[in-house]
Amino acid sequence: MKSLLFFSIMYLMLLVGCQSDNKVEIGKKTEMKIDPLFDAGTVNKGEKIKAVFKVKNTGKSPLVISEVKGSCSCTVADFPKKPILSGESGEIKAEVNTDKTGEGKMSKSVRIVANTNPGLTVVYIKANVKIK
Repeated sequence: MKSLLFFSIMYLMLLVGCQSDNKVEIGKKTEMKIDPLFDAGTVNKGEKIKAVFKVKNTGKSPLVISEVKGSCSCTVADFPKKPILSGESGEIKAEVNTDKTGEGKMSKSVRIVANTNPGLTVVYIKANVKIK
């Protein structure tokens, strides 16, 4: 019984101690502006395409990006882990390994999940892949 009381008090202390004045209200929707297309032009097979998508929070609440995922194993992406405040901008970076794509016209998508309406935004990377 004493251990249950001890763990309950420790849990309560941990809960109170971890609270912060810099709260992001979960569930608050906001708006973002992003150019949905990155055109890499003509690239040689084997070249890595490095796309950058500038994201601007045009809403009133902090923009929280929870997930960014490429459409296949040849596309990897990175995104800001901290909330983007109203009026501020951030970058979503994606890289396409053309060693893993075919020759010719290519289009890969990147899915962005955030506290926006709708909650899913899709951007595209396109290129014309040529063999050297």
